[in-house]
Amino acid sequence: MPAPLLAVAVLLLQAPAGGGARARPDLRAGLDTLYAGEFATAAARFAALGARDTSDPAPVIFEAGAFIWWDSLLALAIARARAGGPALDFWLGTALGYRARERELHGHAWSAAKDGKAMRDAYRRVLAGDSTCVDCYLGLGVYNYGLARASTLARIVARLVGLGSGNAEEGVRYMRRVARDGDLAKVEGTWVLAAALVREAARDRAGRAVLRHEARAYVQRLAERFPANPVFQRFLTKDVPES
Repeated sequence: MPAPLLAVAVLLLQAPAGGGARARPDLRAGLDTLYAGEFATAAARFAALGARDTSDPAPVIFEAGAFIWWDSLLALAIARARAGGPALDFWLGTALGYRARERELHGHAWSAAKDGKAMRDAYRRVLAGDSTCVDCYLGLGVYNYGLARASTLARIVARLVGLGSGNAEEGVRYMRRVARDGDLAKVEGTWVLAAALVREAARDRAGRAVLRHEARAYVQRLAERFPANPVFQRFLTKDVPES
């Protein structure tokens, strides 16, 4: 789902802290290429990884992300994750989250909401078995924040499918945790947190300057690490220009 539901950013690429993620430099290299703004190269890298192991949903999800997003790839990733059972629940949640955002962007709010609920449930199952999965909190954080700041119509749809009402403060707290302690999702968590802080600044006149300054500081660090990333540069020059 997009802001105000799930997608608060263009680059929402998640990876689990558990389940062997730390032992996968192949995914980390692909993500770094993507964050550097080399989308075609990243897509090709993930496509090669996905072809090498046809049971692995992770590279297919990220390939879809590089194309922002490709529904057929997401369907393939979801099928692979479901075939893998509980061990691949994180990747199932990630793929469902991507598809929810894509469906919402195309105006399919009902199916997007159902995917969002399934995403939430998958992440909760992961945390029930592995409380150290800090990266899981990114999807849950964006989920909580997005629902809390959704439009009236979106909230009605969310309640109808059992999504709940969300909690903005809890959502931001989860994002902060990932930005601080996340593994492969740390860059993404930092970016999503900054985007949420800018939205909160628009709602909080008294704290606006502090929130915008904090958001800019986060993205400035990302831009220094990935200077060719157009999303980070646009944020600094257009969304939160230096005063």
